[in-house]
Amino acid sequence: MSRGKVLVVGSNATRIEIQGGGTGPTGQYLNELVVPVMALIEAGYDIVFATPNGSKPFIDPVSDQAVHFGNDEAAHKRAQDFFASHPAMNAVITLRAVIDGGLDQYLAFFTPGGQAPVVDLMQDSELGEILRHFHAHEKPTAYLCHGPMASLAAMPHAREFRAALIAGDNAKAAELARGWQYAGYRMTVYSSSEERPIEDNILHGKLYFHMPEALNIAGAEVDTGPDFAPHVIEDRELITGQNPRSDEPIAKALIAALVRAPVDA
Repeated sequence: MSRGKVLVVGSNATRIEIQGGGTGPTGQYLNELVVPVMALIEAGYDIVFATPNGSKPFIDPVSDQAVHFGNDEAAHKRAQDFFASHPAMNAVITLRAVIDGGLDQYLAFFTPGGQAPVVDLMQDSELGEILRHFHAHEKPTAYLCHGPMASLAAMPHAREFRAALIAGDNAKAAELARGWQYAGYRMTVYSSSEERPIEDNILHGKLYFHMPEALNIAGAEVDTGPDFAPHVIEDRELITGQNPRSDEPIAKALIAALVRAPVDA
């Protein structure tokens, strides 16, 4: 018997803006999506997978490597097969369909990383509506790596906030962030120092903003741990993990939060 539904929201972005014009490749990280989802299913939860346009996310090739699975080739293959063929990964619906179907049915929320959520999810108005529901009802809400940037969609002027960050107008961004539901929350996110190798070797350019800076401007209390070491922070209903190596710890934390949550949450 199912223990209830968890909403997993992915990104449809495949490119991200870099300074000076142009874009670099991006996507979702395979392990960050699959490892927590597999753990949730094993724990007895049903997964509803949604993206803005209802199509499967693009997996960043950088993440599709055994190194992100402890150099375990078999674990990597299981993850590839799960993403390719498991019904939970293929019955993707739109965010609008999630809203229209009723948000009360979901016990918890999860968004994985890769830089993709920084492009679309952090400024998606439909995601904002979803997140405001989860916040108001204090339902466990988890984000991994770059995923915490999606939480910014809950603010009243998310699109304008992102535009101000790209323009380098941090004062305007801070003003636009007023009313953000997660202001004052402790959280973690992919650090600036972890980002630099991606900028240098993958994007071949600099992002317009780094994740801790953006969340701090919005009002979060950001705490990043050592680079590429597991790091998870829980504050009230919010659960955040810093980087790809936080995939298993955030899954455990989310499942524990679900077990603790009231039945009628």
